[in-house]
Amino acid sequence: MKRNQDANKATEKFCEHLYQYEDSALRMIYEYYREDLIYIVESDTDRVFSELNLLTILKLERYLSMRKDLGDSVFAEMLVQDIFAAGREAVIGFLENLYVLKYDSPHPNLLAIFDEIIHTGDSLVEKILLDEHGHNLTPELKDIQGKHKLHLLEKAQYLVEHRPPRSTKKQQSFYITERYVNMTVVSDDHFRQRSQHELIETGRNHEAIMKKESLMMEHMALNKLFRWSRQKQCEPSVVMVSGVPGIGKTTLMQKFVYDWVTGKLYQRFSFVFFFKFRELNRLDKVSLETMILQQYPYLQRQLGNILQDPEKLLFIFDGLDESIHQMDFTSSQLCYNTKQIQTFGVIVVSLLRKSLAKGCSILMTSRPTKLASIEPNLFQRVSEIMGFSPKERQMYFEIFFQNRELSQKAFHYVRENDTLYTFCYIPSYCWIICTVLSMCFKAQPTTTDQLMSSLPKTVTQLFVSFVSNILSNHNQDKCGARELMTSIGWMAEHGVMNHLIVFDEQDLGSFNVDTSSHLLSSFMVESDQPPNVTFSFLHLTLQEFLAALVHFLDYSPEKLQSSLDKIKLYADNRAEIFLRFLCGFLDSSTRSLLKCLGDFSTMALKHLVGWLQKCIQIDKDICIDRYLTVFACLFESQNRSLVEYCLGSNRNFTFCSDCHLTPVDCSALAFVLKSCRETEKLELQTCNIQTECWERLTPVLHTIKHVNFSQSGLTDSDIHCITSALKHHECRIQQLVLSNNGLTYRSSSQLAYAIRNNQSLRILDLSANSLHGPHFCDLAKALSSPTCRIRELDLRRTGLTESSCSNLASVISTNQSLKKLDLSDNNLEGPHFSDLMTALSSPTCRIEELLLMRNCLTESSCSNLASAVNKNQSLRRLNLSGNQLAGPHFSDLMTALSSPTCRIEELHLFDTRLTNDYAPLLESLSNNKNLIHLNLSSNDFKGRGYNAIKELIQRSTNLQEIGLLNIGWSEEQKNYIMEMQRPDLRIRCKSK
Repeated sequence: MKRNQDANKATEKFCEHLYQYEDSALRMIYEYYREDLIYIVESDTDRVFSELNLLTILKLERYLSMRKDLGDSVFAEMLVQDIFAAGREAVIGFLENLYVLKYDSPHPNLLAIFDEIIHTGDSLVEKILLDEHGHNLTPELKDIQGKHKLHLLEKAQYLVEHRPPRSTKKQQSFYITERYVNMTVVSDDHFRQRSQHELIETGRNHEAIMKKESLMMEHMALNKLFRWSRQKQCEPSVVMVSGVPGIGKTTLMQKFVYDWVTGKLYQRFSFVFFFKFRELNRLDKVSLETMILQQYPYLQRQLGNILQDPEKLLFIFDGLDESIHQMDFTSSQLCYNTKQIQTFGVIVVSLLRKSLAKGCSILMTSRPTKLASIEPNLFQRVSEIMGFSPKERQMYFEIFFQNRELSQKAFHYVRENDTLYTFCYIPSYCWIICTVLSMCFKAQPTTTDQLMSSLPKTVTQLFVSFVSNILSNHNQDKCGARELMTSIGWMAEHGVMNHLIVFDEQDLGSFNVDTSSHLLSSFMVESDQPPNVTFSFLHLTLQEFLAALVHFLDYSPEKLQSSLDKIKLYADNRAEIFLRFLCGFLDSSTRSLLKCLGDFSTMALKHLVGWLQKCIQIDKDICIDRYLTVFACLFESQNRSLVEYCLGSNRNFTFCSDCHLTPVDCSALAFVLKSCRETEKLELQTCNIQTECWERLTPVLHTIKHVNFSQSGLTDSDIHCITSALKHHECRIQQLVLSNNGLTYRSSSQLAYAIRNNQSLRILDLSANSLHGPHFCDLAKALSSPTCRIRELDLRRTGLTESSCSNLASVISTNQSLKKLDLSDNNLEGPHFSDLMTALSSPTCRIEELLLMRNCLTESSCSNLASAVNKNQSLRRLNLSGNQLAGPHFSDLMTALSSPTCRIEELHLFDTRLTNDYAPLLESLSNNKNLIHLNLSSNDFKGRGYNAIKELIQRSTNLQEIGLLNIGWSEEQKNYIMEMQRPDLRIRCKSK
């Protein structure tokens, strides 16, 4: 690795800094960064190893073999531990090598470590010790701190899960250390704008964001939320953690409190005050002291002393999006005294703006949509919970089922179902999915087929199964259950449309919700104590589900139409999942699972179908997001006849944009394509498509006539998805465009087998792939096969050289169907180019159009070209542009082109290095009675060339178009030539 002088000096200075630490301090710093170091090694193992070659203390050969056996994760932990055990020199050497690595691979966690070490200096060790041991407190404060920690421990040590269906228990509690699964948190340092429903946007891009996060975003552990911020160049005291509903914001805060109580992190805070916004909604005017004492009354005697040192305090506020209070974060109306009474919103803003309890730290959580209206600079660190990584999802299943066989069975099923698997990044979804699957497994169907058919396939079916299992556990009569579902359904619908997720007893009363019903607790959770009880649904998506369900239980055409009209008005797409649920109920088999609620309104079903067809018509101008929304809705319906009804006669689907299609999107797209049966066109140009996406599309590709996957991330490992469609006995593909992908010669054999056995394919575009190599001959043999029906073949920019000409010659002379061959942008000049021209001269050749642009051809190739032009009776269009044809043998080509046997109608000699010296030769072209289109642009025809061109135009009465752009003429000469234009002749001499 090359290191410039500045980098070397900086590295030396950094090492000097490390050597200043005593052994104990250095070991302490290394331990402090252990998780970061493991993460860096795991994320960029190869680069780390390339640097560690300079570290002679370790025997890297042994570690290389261990990495293969253990995998990157376990290996990274072992390497970091072994370096620690090797002592001072190993630790310094390791950090030095990582420091060098930051110049070529600036991983955010790497930069964060070194920035903190350099900027905090000796105080870093002091801060680490302070976080371990805390401040020295008076006996009175130490005593009340212990009481406070005990109080918080009782609240934080258990994770409570709601009662699962068919269970007699009210709730299940687990020690947080047993049930907690780490979630991925990244430091984003800005508020991302959301154009879609939060769950859909994050879900759709989750895999891509997680990949980006590993390379571009700083991975945040709990004990690093208040670490030095490289972006803000300070130690943050006001931190925001955002995340979509159900992703674990409250659980993360609970774990934070638990770890503080048990002494594992941030003992620099002598007191932590944990508040939930939903529980503070009852407050009106209050002082900071009153607000604290209402939740922690035992602090009353010592609260004044506690508040005297605000820099030792941490306030946690969970769920900003659930607050009903007005908060103007830019207001000049602030509170400055802990006893001063103000509205609750002013108290919170004053804490954030540092006018109240100046020096304290704030940790706040919120849904992303709430943050769009807040000035980001108010927070010195903005982190986002990304939820579960694939590994963490599997771990959750193992913890939930406590049975290896069942957990593997459940996870495998969900992994194969893109819709369910994608939403598994949200912990609360994992709980719902695992709960439903556990009920399905307990039902013990007699056959595997029966089990598979009973498992949910869509999100609607998932929640239908969830609700159905709850209802079947209650002995209430059908009317009682339907009445409750109707009342909470209308309340849920009101909440979805008005962005409300917290309700009070007055809300329940206005919607006639029976609070005495035992069934209510299965759907809603109570918070706080009387008389300030608030209610919320188990999950926002359950609220959206019930909001959709009520329209079929208590149909009102006015209410349904009003909701459908509002859907388009919300810029935040808050009702998009609600819409999907509405469409999900259009499936009769899905509705049948809720037969315990009685009949669904047929009028509501007709109303929704009519609205779908009228308002979500697919047309040429529809945007891609609308496409994806429509397809998702139709997929949820699982109703193939509805798809045909809504799409009408449209059979063309185009996604020509830099969009990121996920497996969920492609599953929905495949469902639509399968429902349409005979699709004319599918274009996924410049779409970033994952491997799993190709797998989802494979079963339906054979039904499409024109397929365009240009620049869509197709690789050799994905090509079997394409070839299996080509090999299908009912394949309808006539045009296949695979240009600008990552294909190599390794794909040639599979393509060859598919092409040889395909009878429908007529146009094949493989341009801009690296096909040159050992297996290209297999592809050429298949294209030469008498069974091949391809008429147009595009091999532009595929890396072919003159060694490929023999294989191409076989294709040209043998394939009786091939009419157009594009070999442009390759390098075919050489001895074997003559083989290609000999094949073109063959009486069996049927080529009508040959494109050889920019192939490094020189005048030495002109004789071979001339022979082919003379003898070939089918060739009508020849493009030789961008080659260096000027030279003695160019006359051979001109003679052949003017021969009576030449049938060429269209000739392109654009930028072929011709000059006025070749003017007489070009005059001979006027003898070609077949020539209709001629392009001589970007050649230098000054002097005699000008007169020769004039004579060519005058004599060639059959010529219909001639290109003369950029050939060195004056404006006067161009004007004169343009005046020679006739009704039957178009002259392109001037640029538009």
